[in-house]
Amino acid sequence: QVQLVESGGGLVQAGGSLRLSCVVSGRPFSPYNVGWYRQVPSKERELVAAVSRLGSKSYAEFVKGRFTISRDNARNTVYLQMNNLQPEDTAVYYCKLWREESYSWGQGTQVTVSS
Repeated sequence: QVQLVESGGGLVQAGGSLRLSCVVSGRPFSPYNVGWYRQVPSKERELVAAVSRLGSKSYAEFVKGRFTISRDNARNTVYLQMNNLQPEDTAVYYCKLWREESYSWGQGTQVTVSS
């Protein structure tokens, strides 16, 4: 059974940085696309950044230049380096693993940015 475990969230002041990690177990990691999504109450979950199985990266416009996604296939881990965090980045951040019609989610990690 696949498991995705996020970590690295927390409380940070505006302008600060956090690094999220998501460790995947129970399934081969390298053949899958992975990404980070975020969600705030009463809103839909939205894509933040993704990296394909081939290493191609994509970002939402609202994080370009501030966030960087990376993956380490040897460690079955995907990272999200978040710099210059702003209060509007406050959300629960989720890791997603997918390939074709198959996908799995992590349990989420809270990121709170104070002004």
